[in-house]
Amino acid sequence: MKKILTFLAFLTSFSIFAQNTPMVSLKAFQGDSLLGEMKIKLYDETPLHRDNFLKLVKSGFYDGTLFHRVIPGFMIQAGDPNSKTAPAGQQLGSGDVGYTIPAEIKPNLFHKKGALAGARQGDEVNPKKESSGCQFYIVTGNITPENQLKAMEAQKGQGNPQQLFNQIIYRPENKAILDSLIQLQKTGNMDAFDKLIGEKIEPLIQIEMAKAGSSFKFSAEAINAYSTIGGAPFLDNEYTVFGEVVEGLELSEKVQNAARDQSDRPKVNIRLEMKIIE
Repeated sequence: MKKILTFLAFLTSFSIFAQNTPMVSLKAFQGDSLLGEMKIKLYDETPLHRDNFLKLVKSGFYDGTLFHRVIPGFMIQAGDPNSKTAPAGQQLGSGDVGYTIPAEIKPNLFHKKGALAGARQGDEVNPKKESSGCQFYIVTGNITPENQLKAMEAQKGQGNPQQLFNQIIYRPENKAILDSLIQLQKTGNMDAFDKLIGEKIEPLIQIEMAKAGSSFKFSAEAINAYSTIGGAPFLDNEYTVFGEVVEGLELSEKVQNAARDQSDRPKVNIRLEMKIIE
């Protein structure tokens, strides 16, 4: 109840942004050097995410936070408040603001290159797919040919266990499990390998299998975007996309290619400054 009341309190102050949605400027720095700036448009179709993001930007919440997880050809993630004071090498990604945002997943808002989306916990603890109150990611992604997109549609609809395993294990929130599986395989500890899959991955497969039979189709617009500019189509229908980079997308290329540690955190901090463009 406390979280609900806290979130409702936030909502009451959001009406100021309900019309003429402004854009957001995101600047990234390494030390005193400016890496670049991107401008982000927020979608009015996702008002809860839009207004929460604008409120946090306006309050200065994101200033000084880091891009704490970057994966080339996939995405760059930020928004963990713990990153402001984290020493070098500390694994990040668990910080929050004490509430989540209800999912606003829309078929017409998809994970094309440059999409802004809400990070979240996995389905096993978050079956409603609610987004983090503060953490977000920007898609970099790769080009996916149309025939692969059609095959992906079938995978999402049929719920094939092996295909689901491949989808689930590469989700951002399951990276620690994937790293553990790789390490167990290297050491030959296959009993622990099988046990980890049984405890952590098979329940997620069962959740997805329960959804089998539900239709899923990429729109013509999504197919065109994924097959020309790229993105992360396997995340569609799983995370809320609530905006997109409209200028300065090259900054994301610089960030995703930064040298990183085993937790995908840049070895040299990449610090954010954000403001509303009136």
